[in-house]
Amino acid sequence: MRSQCSLYVDAGYVLASAATRLTGTSLRAGVRVDYEKLIACLTRQAEEISGVPLLRVNWYDAAKNALPDADQQRIGSLPRVKVRLGRVGFAGEQKGVDLRIGLDMVAQSRNGAVDVIFLVSGDDDLTEAVEEAQVHGVQVIVLAIPDRQGRPHGVSEHLQRASDGVELVRPEALDKAVTRTPAVMVAHAMPRPGPRPAPPATPRQSPILATPKPGPSITAPLISSVPPVSRAAESALAYRTETGVKATTAHDYALDDAEVVEAIESVVGGVVKSFVGSAPPEELSGLLKDRRSIPPEVDRALLLDLAHRLNDYDLSDGIRNRLRDRFWESFERQLV
Repeated sequence: MRSQCSLYVDAGYVLASAATRLTGTSLRAGVRVDYEKLIACLTRQAEEISGVPLLRVNWYDAAKNALPDADQQRIGSLPRVKVRLGRVGFAGEQKGVDLRIGLDMVAQSRNGAVDVIFLVSGDDDLTEAVEEAQVHGVQVIVLAIPDRQGRPHGVSEHLQRASDGVELVRPEALDKAVTRTPAVMVAHAMPRPGPRPAPPATPRQSPILATPKPGPSITAPLISSVPPVSRAAESALAYRTETGVKATTAHDYALDDAEVVEAIESVVGGVVKSFVGSAPPEELSGLLKDRRSIPPEVDRALLLDLAHRLNDYDLSDGIRNRLRDRFWESFERQLV
């Protein structure tokens, strides 16, 4: 049998990491992707590193009701590309993608279809699938997105140790395929927001001094404009992308810690800038007027970026609510 290699691409990892590299935040709306160029660059690099031809690109993403959107349909029509879709939950969380990647890697390895697998992901949950593929004689190499310092972005320490090596996607090719979303001109005639709804009548402490109550206190936000924690946001934190340093626990940080305050300001500034620069004016105007909840994709970016910044994937309720408070304050300043 002729030797071949295969690519397994976690689209969520690629796009969030590439967005962080370019814009400083994982908000996917901040980048524009030429998928044909991106897949071509990954294919060339895989074939050059392995020295064998590519069998197929396996592209994994999530979609509502597991039905492909326009971009996913275009990707699936490219030569030697197979799109495999998980589902998007009712709150925007990704379901079934990691499981599909792991099952397909193991099945392909058992069948002896390829000699080398290139995994474009950083998810710790794929470590066991990598080890099972290796049992069947297949090399598994992690192909990681580089950060601004030229290091693998968001690849867990366990996955790095289990793999047969970590290679970086060539930045010059990546930067041709993934570019910043052109800034959208924001209308200057934005409606000035009305007064906030009155807070609950029950007395409470200042957000800085308040101690999160036990249980699902997230259903009672610090201010009325802050949404409860969505399942999409929880999914973002569950998407483990540790960088090798042992993550701290939530109680290690207090709301008034200088590191937390600085991290929140930096994360909010980056996400708001990217969101305001990429969203249509009518969307921004509607959000400013209603202020019902932060859009799920923005909420995910806020939480994931802060988790990365603090290396804490179990953020306390107080820190999450403070983060959302600062989003609204910064967002309104940008538009009013």
